[in-house]
Amino acid sequence: MASFLSLVHRSAAIALWGLGAANLLFFLVFLAVLTTAVQSRAAETAACSGMDLVEHLAGSDPAAMRRVEAAAAAIPNGRAIFWRIEKDGVAPSFLLGTMHVADPRVVALPTAAEAALREAATVVIETTDILEPGRMLAVLAEHPDLTMFTDGTSLSSRLTGDQRRMLETRLAAKGLNLNSVNKMKPWMLATVLATPACEVARRATGEPVLDMKIAQEAKAAGKPVLGLETALDQLEAMASLPMDFHLQALLETVALADQIDDVVETMVGLYNRAEIGMIWAALDETLPHGSTDSYSEFERVMVTARNHTMAERAAPLLEAGNAFLAVGALHLPGEEGLVELLRARGFRLDAVH
Repeated sequence: MASFLSLVHRSAAIALWGLGAANLLFFLVFLAVLTTAVQSRAAETAACSGMDLVEHLAGSDPAAMRRVEAAAAAIPNGRAIFWRIEKDGVAPSFLLGTMHVADPRVVALPTAAEAALREAATVVIETTDILEPGRMLAVLAEHPDLTMFTDGTSLSSRLTGDQRRMLETRLAAKGLNLNSVNKMKPWMLATVLATPACEVARRATGEPVLDMKIAQEAKAAGKPVLGLETALDQLEAMASLPMDFHLQALLETVALADQIDDVVETMVGLYNRAEIGMIWAALDETLPHGSTDSYSEFERVMVTARNHTMAERAAPLLEAGNAFLAVGALHLPGEEGLVELLRARGFRLDAVH
């Protein structure tokens, strides 16, 4: 099967990576980027304004919708967000695919997942570093080159005049100016521009994203909370990708402008319908395509390699039984998704509907 990530507009995938596959996004956005001015601007436009592109497509272009459905059907394990994990001789465990947003439609756990979380002996999320601001600050202080230009260059020095003006216009709509973010690596800024104002407003008032809510509830109940990765793992993976890729991704995010709200609204709708495999196909059909140069490397580093790491680190926890795993939903489907990788390690996984 063709690489499904390579089909999607690069800027849309930055949003997908952040909201559906990387736990670190919101901490970094609010720690390193969102000033009082940005939060104030977000509060003025706190209502989510995106359109569900799948619902629109179903009504406006049935033939295109059939193509989306056919493409989604070809992605293994793409129609569930909650899985029961079994192996002879150990208590069952559970796997929940999450979105890293504070949207109340997402944060409200399915009844079966809520019960499994309540009964679990151990809770596992992507990284527990997001629960420890001091630890996160230390990581950023120890490795400033992962998120900032430390070589004397800047973002604006790598852009043409037209590119810089386009970026400045988009930043102004977010309450930012280029000087305030000029030392920031492009992928950091792209995640800011790919974050809807309604999400900014929720986080500014302290509403937790789903993963953090799960971890907080587990801690309050006295359960151990473990992580499959560290913040440094995630930062180093993203920073390892070529700078040209990051710059192009930023520019395409800028070009997408307010349509990013449609991307997020579409993701939330499909997530709540447990149609994770349809996300890629729907965005491929409805958004313009950017360059795919170096894109296979993005998929390899940020999705596939992390899937294998998660499967390896989760296996002994599942062998102990009665664990509740919560990771970005976009890590679950596909031939090298977490569901298939855990099956390859001898576990039986069945969707819970």
